Amino acid sequence: MTTPRPRWKRWLSPWNLLTAALLVWAAPRLLPHLGALVGVDSGGRVEPAYRVVTLDGQALTPAALRGRVVLVNFWATWCAPCRLEMPMLQRMHERHEARGFSLVGFSVDRGGDEVVRAFLREHEVTYPVAVVGRETEAAFGGIRGYPTSFLIDRSGVVRNVVIGPLAPATLELAVRRLLDESPAPDHRPAASPTSRRAAP
Repeated sequence: MTTPRPRWKRWLSPWNLLTAALLVWAAPRLLPHLGALVGVDSGGRVEPAYRVVTLDGQALTPAALRGRVVLVNFWATWCAPCRLEMPMLQRMHERHEARGFSLVGFSVDRGGDEVVRAFLREHEVTYPVAVVGRETEAAFGGIRGYPTSFLIDRSGVVRNVVIGPLAPATLELAVRRLLDESPAPDHRPAASPTSRRAAP
């Protein structure tokens, strides 16, 4: 008669060990998206203080956007995942801007403004974009990878932080949820930042 292997030894099979290793590797990469999906917030911290000037010359600050749902997206022209998600972000901008949603791109390119302008024209991106430096990244607690996105509610509270590409369905649900929330009584909705004009 064959004696069954103890249960704990079965868990040490090569297949189970490989599966466990894959889960350990994947967890930190998936959790940001899962956090956004279930609405895990960032601790309720107020949006960092910053002042940027967009490529169209608009000055943007948290106060200027208060009362709107804001997605701040750190990206770069040389970042492949950033480029892949931009058409989806453009559609989000077009779909929800009139309801009080503002999408602002923070480019970390160091090659000059014209490099970014040319990229935006080529890809027909019309939401506001500013080229930012290390001080802006530091104001947001340091950026560990690109893209990194901050979803901010109407009261200026950071509700979600996602490191890596955004999942379209997840973002859509999160934005709709925040748009349906009422702003704090002392925060009237601000006007939308002017969209960039698409290249002719």
